[in-house]
Amino acid sequence: MADIEPTAAQPRPHRRARTSLSLPREIALLLQGGGALGSFQSGVFERLDELGIDISWVAGISIGAVNAAIIAGSEPHRRLSRLKKFWYTVSGGMPNVILPDIDQIREVAHLGAAATVASFGVPGMFRPRLWPATLMPEGSPGAISFYDSAPLKDMLDACVDWDLLNDGPVRLSVGAVDVESGNFAYWDTRGPGGNTRIDARHIMASGALPPGLPPIEIDGRWYWDGGIVSNTPLAHVLTHQTEDMLVFQVDLFPAEGPMPRQMTDVYSRMKDIQYSSRTRQVTDQYLRLRREHGAIEALLKKLPPDLQNSAEAQSLRQCLDQGSVNIVHLIYRSRNWESGAKDFEFSRSTMLDHWSQGREAVEEVMHKGDLIARNILDGKSATFDLDAPDHLKEKTA
Repeated sequence: MADIEPTAAQPRPHRRARTSLSLPREIALLLQGGGALGSFQSGVFERLDELGIDISWVAGISIGAVNAAIIAGSEPHRRLSRLKKFWYTVSGGMPNVILPDIDQIREVAHLGAAATVASFGVPGMFRPRLWPATLMPEGSPGAISFYDSAPLKDMLDACVDWDLLNDGPVRLSVGAVDVESGNFAYWDTRGPGGNTRIDARHIMASGALPPGLPPIEIDGRWYWDGGIVSNTPLAHVLTHQTEDMLVFQVDLFPAEGPMPRQMTDVYSRMKDIQYSSRTRQVTDQYLRLRREHGAIEALLKKLPPDLQNSAEAQSLRQCLDQGSVNIVHLIYRSRNWESGAKDFEFSRSTMLDHWSQGREAVEEVMHKGDLIARNILDGKSATFDLDAPDHLKEKTA
């Protein structure tokens, strides 16, 4: 990605090449929360878009909800330029310094950039409050958060066509947690319980991570960042799948990692464990359930016609999964110089580094695309783990 900021008035040419993959009609892009790491997701989307892989369903938590809203709420030829508009804005709060590729120097610059964000906020996302929380009226947003997230609303309104987001061809799902009940809530433009008209409040609620950011009020309820409960929308999408599907699951925090060697490593590793949401565990459980459903379906087919048509058999069929699913995991791997501040370090050079890693992750998958294509054509369910030792480990149902 060239280090040139595109403008909405002059979007870059939309260059696309068809992938050799045989694709199902439903293709979902699932975006985990992770703050500044979210530009990795934009790099993933850019490369998928260049390959002609058309996303039909995008779901996100926190910064993943922001990226998802921009994708679903933009015309195809404007999606990339609007993603870049957002990421160039939020990474524009400090000088863009080209640093040597030396871990010690990068770590010092990384921690300095994070300290700048903590002190002055992020353009287009949040700004420090003028008064300490202890001096604010009890129960006010200023009393229960350190920053004001109002700039994010203006940024979202500038990057998202809300009518297109709600009525357009790309389904959007975003999640948050109800502060008072502790229950997880999903807003879905194609929800099974009725479509939700999503606006900036829903996206801001999904990313309202306490105590930094204030809760967001929607219809009389207050919501915090969905990552507090689950940092990935994977379970929501799998629960509401209705046909064969290819899923690109983009994780910003790896579940597995090395033993910490110093205190900065401890904070980084703690966040990885806390926010990874065990996506591998979820997919493994899902595949086991698929195997069980396959056994039930095979048994139902062997029943005599009168039993096959019984109410009990019909009811059991309704419980079986609809269609196959292939899940491709794309997981961000922290640089040696990144610390526990990696999710709020918004420097331009780091943003570009994350973005390029997202593109590279897709390239690694495409090198083994024949494995994915074979499962899709055969109607099988499987997960493909880019983070596995053999680069693309396949687990089938």
